[in-house]
Amino acid sequence: MTRSQPSVPELYQHVLVVEDDPIIALGLEDTINDLGVAEVRIAANVATALAMIEERAPEFALLDVGLVREKSFAIAERLSTLGIPFAFSTGYGADGVPAAFSDRPRLPKPCPTDGLEAVLRRRD
Repeated sequence: MTRSQPSVPELYQHVLVVEDDPIIALGLEDTINDLGVAEVRIAANVATALAMIEERAPEFALLDVGLVREKSFAIAERLSTLGIPFAFSTGYGADGVPAAFSDRPRLPKPCPTDGLEAVLRRRD
């Protein structure tokens, strides 16, 4: 009798990355694409990210906490309302994220590829 291997959850195929540093954003986009994600969209600020979510909601989002002159928590609130999973990418410690989002995954900056891949796997 052969034992089947446990299935590996598939990757989300439409990811929104909210990152204000263009070099980091492009690096994340390349890494996420290299992992096998079909579409990655980038937003550099809260207003753009919220407009992109309303236009076409992603399957998953990766949010930099500290954007230029703003934080990404309004985006996190909208994603939560819509039931869209997300993770934070931040150089801030655990205190940098409000208690309401303490259950969300947090990746350090720079994001390790294995950690990024782990949060991009669907857990339906």
